[in-house]
Amino acid sequence: MSRTSTAPGRTAGPTLVTGPMAAREAGVLPATIRKWVQLGRLAPAGRQGRARLFRLEDVFAAERSARRGG
Repeated sequence: MSRTSTAPGRTAGPTLVTGPMAAREAGVLPATIRKWVQLGRLAPAGRQGRARLFRLEDVFAAERSARRGG
């Protein structure tokens, strides 16, 4: 898991994770994360090399939306 570093007195940024780590956290397959991106339900927050990075809060929001059928 990748987390932005912070200087003393600054708040931490969002937790960014790779697609497979996002899938593990949300309890879905990595293919599901890719499908959510393809459908526009989830957007990458950045890149680390070739890997797309996702904010965990965005992943959980997409998972809740998928569970509701939206």
